[in-house]
Amino acid sequence: MGHTCRGTINLATANIVVEDSCNFVISNGGAQTYHLKASSEVERQRWVTALELAKAKAAHMQTESGEREEEFQLSQTQMYSTLRTLNSKVEDLTTCNDLIVKHGSALQRSLSELEGICAGSDMGEKIRQVTERATLFRITSNAMINACRDFLSLAQSHSKRWQKALQTERDQRIRLEETIEQLAKQHNHLERAFRGATVLPPSFSNPTIGNKGETLSPKLTFFDELSLASNPESPQPLEIEPVRRRRTRIPDKPNYYLNLWSIMKNCIGKELSKIPMPVNFNEPLSMLQRLSEDLEYYELLDKAAKCQSSLEQMCYVAAFTVSSYSTTVHRTGKPFNPLLGETFELDRLRECGYRSLCEQVSHHPPAAAHHAVSEKGWTLRQEITLASKFRGKYLSIMPLGSIQCIFAKSSNHYSWKKVTTTVHNIIVGKLWIDQSGEIDVVNHRTGDRCHLKFTPYSYFSRDVPRKVTGVVTDKDGKAHYVLSGTWDEKMEFSRVIQSSKGENGTEGKQRTVYQTLKAKEIWRKNPLPEGTENMYYFSSLALTLNEPEEGVAPTDSRRRPDQRLMEEGRWDEANTEKQRLEEKQRTVRREREAVKAASSPEEGTHQDNYQALWFERIDDPVSEETLHVYKGGYWEAKEQSSWDMCPDIF
Repeated sequence: MGHTCRGTINLATANIVVEDSCNFVISNGGAQTYHLKASSEVERQRWVTALELAKAKAAHMQTESGEREEEFQLSQTQMYSTLRTLNSKVEDLTTCNDLIVKHGSALQRSLSELEGICAGSDMGEKIRQVTERATLFRITSNAMINACRDFLSLAQSHSKRWQKALQTERDQRIRLEETIEQLAKQHNHLERAFRGATVLPPSFSNPTIGNKGETLSPKLTFFDELSLASNPESPQPLEIEPVRRRRTRIPDKPNYYLNLWSIMKNCIGKELSKIPMPVNFNEPLSMLQRLSEDLEYYELLDKAAKCQSSLEQMCYVAAFTVSSYSTTVHRTGKPFNPLLGETFELDRLRECGYRSLCEQVSHHPPAAAHHAVSEKGWTLRQEITLASKFRGKYLSIMPLGSIQCIFAKSSNHYSWKKVTTTVHNIIVGKLWIDQSGEIDVVNHRTGDRCHLKFTPYSYFSRDVPRKVTGVVTDKDGKAHYVLSGTWDEKMEFSRVIQSSKGENGTEGKQRTVYQTLKAKEIWRKNPLPEGTENMYYFSSLALTLNEPEEGVAPTDSRRRPDQRLMEEGRWDEANTEKQRLEEKQRTVRREREAVKAASSPEEGTHQDNYQALWFERIDDPVSEETLHVYKGGYWEAKEQSSWDMCPDIF
């Protein structure tokens, strides 16, 4: 590049002085002084506050760095001392080994001589010699055993400290890599700005910078390369594509009275998907949108894509599987059953680096296919069929089908299934939800496995409610990591140092006791937005899922009229519209069946006689499962606004 940075000032020792309502000065007490000007007093105060906070943080980090260096030097001294001690123990073991070899050979010779002596000769003298040499051999062997015991005890006492030091070094290396990656991204953005790129990321604005009276933006970072914008020879100010601001509220849930028993008494024993339900039991989201909510904690997969170890990567994938249940703890409303052919896109490519597509590929049984792809190198796909039964006091929802996650860099291919969701107190009492069952997350490339157990709630149990435990093992069954936590709050993981068999458990099986390093938090649930109890307990992501968007397919869930009416609080109109849509779907299905029967009456076809538009059914050779996978074409059709192939379902 044909320009250089004007210099830097260390924030830890910088002086920040306010001159007037818009101007302030940053200096290092020496030759470097920057005079900066904000567009308003409010903006100036925001910058001064942010810089003061950054200065305090920089000073704190500098102090911590010095302390860590002292601790590192101290730990190095201790390590050298320990290595010298271990070396002396090894020398003792070598000496004992030489003595055992020497005395053992002498004992062997004496025994050989004793065998060759005839009866009546110097038997007593030879026996005495053999006894002495056997005694020496025993003493030397005991010394060898004691030396081995000392060496083992010393090695075990220091192994934890060394492993902790190695883990600390590894964490520091990861943080350094992330910092370098961020610097590389900033450098790339600056090069694009210099060369006249057409679009800048939203974190950069278009200010003019000079030595005096510089103009700042609230999101500006101090890089003088951007001063090219004020240079007459530089490119003209660039058009910046703004990031869309998502909504943070929806209309409050109205309080309608409904006689629940009058509806439920005729539904006992029936499959939930075949029961006509009023929207009073629903929440204003479809099942496709609920499926897309699994991506709320997509950062776990981003971190997993960076892992060098497949076993550590397994921990992040397992935490991701648990995180998908965190939004269900208070969500007692039933999502809308998608119409056949209904779709839902979640395009977060600019904000989060991923985008996903769902499609209802079957109606009886109801099945939805989901495909998500990220710029960070992972692909998530799943096909879920719901089997549900109403048992009078509770409702059981059993998701069938599998979820798969594929990482491009390592070619690791993971698959797992979902656990059973139970809604309690359907008739009397406050509704509450529990998740129970077991999940096996399998890496089909390496054979690694993570067994997760969702403990069902019990009034008499002493365990933490909503508890989840898991063990990550390699293909040989050796445990490497242990996970623990709750599916509604957080998960932690820790490396296994040693495992041993413990006492028998309640089921008669022998428990395994794991000795681990200190646990680290791998996932924590995001706080719910303010007033969420009046908005169906939606998370921040869920609040944006049904927000109207331009350019989506005509079959998108956002365009579903009954769902939109319910969100707006017009429940009576929503119920009428829901009945109209369901009747329209039945009519279309009867027509499709009639056409299919007339064209090929002898062929056996799918129950719905329906071919998905964006997904195709394949046999996966890796997981050996049959599922619908994305066949392409949706995002290209969206770019061209070409939706002629979409059915009219609304």
